[in-house]
Amino acid sequence: MTKQEITETLKNSYNRDIRKQLVKTILKEEKENALPNYKLINQIFSYVLSELGWDMAKSTKEWDSTPLDIMEESFPKIKTTLWYKEQIVTAKQAIDVEFRS
Repeated sequence: MTKQEITETLKNSYNRDIRKQLVKTILKEEKENALPNYKLINQIFSYVLSELGWDMAKSTKEWDSTPLDIMEESFPKIKTTLWYKEQIVTAKQAIDVEFRS
């Protein structure tokens, strides 16, 4: 699937209110709990990765941010969550390891 097709699928599967509420719930969990529950957003992100055929090993030399771009387009304010920031940190660490190897 293309980036646009995946974005449209997510938007059609989860109406805007649900997508906004998911981000609000994540932000609330992050504020109130030491271990926030990311199960649903991780499942959605896994779907995005799978549909793109995305592979970290193929993507570390030239970083492909398409999966996170899709999440940004589909879920309002996802960039404000710790979950999103953790995805960026994880990717940067993987890239650093690749470059040092």
